[in-house]
Order: sequence, then structure tokens, then C-alpha cells
Amino acid sequence: MAKKIAVLARDRQEEALRMSIGLTLLDDVIDVYVLDRALVDNDKNALNVETMNDMEMKAFTNFKGNEGMEFLSTAEIAERLKDYDHIIFY
Repeated sequence: MAKKIAVLARDRQEEALRMSIGLTLLDDVIDVYVLDRALVDNDKNALNVETMNDMEMKAFTNFKGNEGMEFLSTAEIAERLKDYDHIIFY
């Protein structure tokens, strides 16, 4: 049975995005949450976001400046996290 895994990215964004893509090998549902700040604009993050889009992974954020991610308030994110089997924080 597939697990639901949330990856929360704040400080180590590149590592969090790369790790979330790697977790897809387990055939689990992986959702990424970029918290409290803009996603750093660099080549590695751009490639990771492109790969996430290709794999139809969902990305959410509580920072309004993050394009291509669904905006949720911090309270909405907290409520959603209750539904995950595992939460990984970076």
C-alpha cells in the first residue's frame, strides 16, 4: 500500500527537492511544501522543479512569491499534514 509522504523545504531547498524526487522510486505519494520563503532561483532548483512537474508531483507553498506552486496558508498546511504517513523536514 502506497504511503503519503510530505517533504517540507525551508533551509536546504536543493536537497529537499532532490530527495523528494528520489523518494518517488518507492511508488509512494510525495508532496513538497516550500515554507516561509521564496524558492532559491538557481539551476539545480530549476531542474528539480522541472522534474517534479514531469513526474506530476504536487508542490505547495505558504509564500506568495513562489510561482507554479499552489498557495496555502500555514494553517491549511498544518491541517493537511495530519493526513501524511511520514513528514520529512529540511
